[in-house]
Amino acid sequence: MENPIYDRLLPAPKNGGFHMDDYYIWCGSAIQGEDGKYHLFASRWRKELGFGPQWLFNCEIVRAASDTPEGPYQFEEVVFETRDRSYFDALNQHNPSIKYWNGTYYLYYFGTSYGGPIPEPGDEISSDRVIEVWNRKRIGLATSQSVYGPWERMGSPLLEPRTPGYWDCTITTNPSAAILPDGTTYMIYKSREYAGAPLQLGIVKAPHPAGPFERLSDSPIFKFDNEDFHVEDPYLWYADGLFHVIMKDDYKNNSGGLTGEWGAGVYATSEDCIHWSLHPSPLSYTRSVTWDDGTTTLQCNLERPNLLFHDGKPTHLFLATGNGKGPWEFEGVTWNMVVPLK
Repeated sequence: MENPIYDRLLPAPKNGGFHMDDYYIWCGSAIQGEDGKYHLFASRWRKELGFGPQWLFNCEIVRAASDTPEGPYQFEEVVFETRDRSYFDALNQHNPSIKYWNGTYYLYYFGTSYGGPIPEPGDEISSDRVIEVWNRKRIGLATSQSVYGPWERMGSPLLEPRTPGYWDCTITTNPSAAILPDGTTYMIYKSREYAGAPLQLGIVKAPHPAGPFERLSDSPIFKFDNEDFHVEDPYLWYADGLFHVIMKDDYKNNSGGLTGEWGAGVYATSEDCIHWSLHPSPLSYTRSVTWDDGTTTLQCNLERPNLLFHDGKPTHLFLATGNGKGPWEFEGVTWNMVVPLK
């Protein structure tokens, strides 16, 4: 079986994707709307706030649109307003993932709410406060009959952490759902046992895209003999009788991980969404990007992979990225880039 992503990568349009001069752009999930246009749901926060932890305090989900899958996408609207702090997602929304099934759009994301002042540009944010708010991350869901909204947000998290003693007792975040034709929905999520513990991935299943979800395993779904091997940012889909996932190779301590390149993409498949097999050639994308003007650059990061589908086949890969000397050393800009697939 060929690798359905890496073997099909084409040059990325240099002027494609989604970029805003005054904002950091992160994430990026695209879908073709009922109007035939392409709509990208992405995370953004003001550049004057700095990259740092502000994505946890001051991020919002926006929608941008383009006549073509490659873009460039133009900002159209902020999707959610802030709401009363009693809601789990009142002040901050991040990590959108847009799906469509049976006449309804399903926008999965995670949100946070918190006490105390909302950080402003130049404010120092203590590590204690970052950990406290980080541990408030919860997966949410909003639905609409139009890609333009209005969106109906759930009042409670779609998936709560479990009780202390389980590996996923702190947060639920980074949702990626695969909706089967009958509405049965599988969703990968991320959590960890305590602050500083390794982040791991779990799997849940529901009879409907809006839940209720039940865990299929008490254990994380990816375990490696080498404790320095680590994956995150999963994107899940179902095709040809198999579940498929691409995810970030986030290995530690120069261990080489699953692909030999930190930040590259890993491809794996499963029959049940619980037991996974790495592809014989698991590399699904690389930080060395070839652009449509013939140049090649080594991007400091490629994060939050998402795919766009036409007729059930992946046609475009979306990635959050930035230029810089090394991982996380952004030169003042991040954006969502697009890689067409042949």
